Amino acid sequence: MSVTELMVKGLVVGIFQENCWIIGSRRTGEAIIIDPGDEAERILELASDMGVRPKLIVNSHAHVDHILAVPGVQRATGARFLLHPHDDALAAQAAASARRWTGVDVEPPPAADAPLAHGDTVEVEGVRLQVLHTPGHTQGSVCFYTDGLLFSGDTLFLGSVGRTDLPGGNHVQMMNSILDELLPLPDGTIVLPGHMRETRIGHERATNPFILEALQQRV
Repeated sequence: MSVTELMVKGLVVGIFQENCWIIGSRRTGEAIIIDPGDEAERILELASDMGVRPKLIVNSHAHVDHILAVPGVQRATGARFLLHPHDDALAAQAAASARRWTGVDVEPPPAADAPLAHGDTVEVEGVRLQVLHTPGHTQGSVCFYTDGLLFSGDTLFLGSVGRTDLPGGNHVQMMNSILDELLPLPDGTIVLPGHMRETRIGHERATNPFILEALQQRV
């Protein structure tokens, strides 16, 4: 599989300005949706505009801003929903968290159809992603990698890293995840995060202050 065979588009959704990503095969039209955080109708419209059929929903983690559109997308597409089991409890609390943060009652996300684990391959015809377990932002946080592309969820950002002050967060653990699982990727790898703009692994290796500090502590 070549990156040139893929269609990749992002959509900023919800009040938390979360990046939902759709990865589709130009050859087969099948697609994977990463982190449908809100506004299911807009996500479905983008998939339709791309001419793809979502077959899988995979989540980098289960914070409320990444998971609220799972029910609507799944109902419309029949796509299976995958999540790391260490975030099952967060998913179960998502509706209550949404009510607390926004004052709005929302439909709770479904239980995952299957678990994600480190080293897994999630695949539809023409699209294949490798699962990297990167705990720290949450205990079930994962990133998804395919040749030249990393979907980093809320683990790695342009010039920053994910927050760890929420339940289940651990800064040292997250930095170890970044250094051990993400920095070994090629410097040219494009990083498509859960919020804000894209970056590249090499740029973060050279300039990200959190990474530079963590690397220095390992010397």
